[in-house]
Amino acid sequence: MTQHLTSHEAIELEEKYGAHNYHPLPVVLAKGKGAKVWDLEGKEYFDFLSAYSAVNQGHCHPKIAAALIEQAQTLTLTSRAFFSSTLGVYEKYITDYFGYEKVLPMNSGAEGDETALKLCRKWAYLKKGVPENEAKIIVCEGNFHGRTITIISMSTDPDSRDGFGPFTPGFITIPYNDIPALELALADPTVAGFLVEPIQGEAGVFVPDEGYLKKAFDLCKAKNVLFIADEVQTGIARTGKLLACEHEGVRPDMLILGKALSGGFYPVSAVLADDEIMLCIKPGEHGSTFGGNPMAARVAVAALEVIKDEKLAENADKMGKIFRSEMSNFKHDMIELVRGKGLLNAIVIRPKNGKTAWDVCLKMAENGVLAKPTHGHIIRFAPPLVITETELYDAIDRIKKSMLAFE
Repeated sequence: MTQHLTSHEAIELEEKYGAHNYHPLPVVLAKGKGAKVWDLEGKEYFDFLSAYSAVNQGHCHPKIAAALIEQAQTLTLTSRAFFSSTLGVYEKYITDYFGYEKVLPMNSGAEGDETALKLCRKWAYLKKGVPENEAKIIVCEGNFHGRTITIISMSTDPDSRDGFGPFTPGFITIPYNDIPALELALADPTVAGFLVEPIQGEAGVFVPDEGYLKKAFDLCKAKNVLFIADEVQTGIARTGKLLACEHEGVRPDMLILGKALSGGFYPVSAVLADDEIMLCIKPGEHGSTFGGNPMAARVAVAALEVIKDEKLAENADKMGKIFRSEMSNFKHDMIELVRGKGLLNAIVIRPKNGKTAWDVCLKMAENGVLAKPTHGHIIRFAPPLVITETELYDAIDRIKKSMLAFE
């Protein structure tokens, strides 16, 4: 279907027939392999966004592709009205993998977050003794957990919120990386949970102070409040460990995963927790037609096997240190700050002569590296975790070359 399309024609089709809810870079991708992608005209790029960290295992990983194709030819969907031959196998694998007693499978990261919110409230009423309809959940300024009505109700991003009210009540918003603010909010006995990103991705790879997660976890424990980690973007080896929480030895009460849980092949998300929390939800109270379907189950197992077999957390740690070192030592007027962990990194851009982070991204695309600004002045750099040292240095040279065009 796309064989005879030009990039210009493909963009025109999306503009004419698609909702205008995204503002993409003017690049039309047609093929991907490993850390690279190609446009319709055959130009090669390093992918430094990885579909917002969904393609940690690299584009079109053959092992995950084989699992998907085999299952697609066998059984694709049963709904949860019946048992399936794949779901229990996946549930045992993922709970063993992350060390939890139960998993609730869903599709998107936003659905994972919604699931965790429901579980937290139900637990508050059944186990903590919070009066019905009074449970509160603490969230952080600058968060990004998705774009459903309830999730934007706890967002501080005007683009996500403006014009979409009325909003869902039940949230206390505090500054991120602020332990005294958390301590104050936890004084409310109706607080049931604290939902936090170990590193705020969409906010521009905001890495909290060392010790923040551990202190926050300990404060929650002292108040019988659930510590809920949204690791949709930071999890699955992205930050140099399997989970970003592991950098501080924190085991969340609830863990939300998505994106790279399928290696970019399929929408797969999950909430993991132990029985005391997970069994608060009974049949009929939550679910999804596609959640835990046979293809999702097979794909997720293969995707997680790749992470372990190819030691992608270790590679992310090593490559991330190289990237931050190279870019921190590269002196340029437009580079205000380089920050990150593993292969989740960002450069804060200082505008120069009217040129912004968007202009830098356009120039990088010209030079064969794809990344995207967030919040106007921050560029996130998150290549697939399969990137080699040779490829990384090549991409860094192209990034530097792009920056030098703005001297």
